[in-house]
Amino acid sequence: MIETLLISALIIAIGMAFFCVKLFFKKDGKFSSQHIHDSEAMKERGIHCVMDQDREMRTPSKFAVSEH
Repeated sequence: MIETLLISALIIAIGMAFFCVKLFFKKDGKFSSQHIHDSEAMKERGIHCVMDQDREMRTPSKFAVSEH
């Protein structure tokens, strides 16, 4: 049981070390944004965040035909 706990702690420590390498050795020391709306490739393809897409779909279209 204790061996499994120690191995798990070692694996987590190694993972955290690899995760932090970019923070320690990069000049700015920060991670780039992972949001879809910040990606140039996604902007070029016209892909938006699901929240933005939902907002667009809920906004009434000015071209909609009213039933009045």
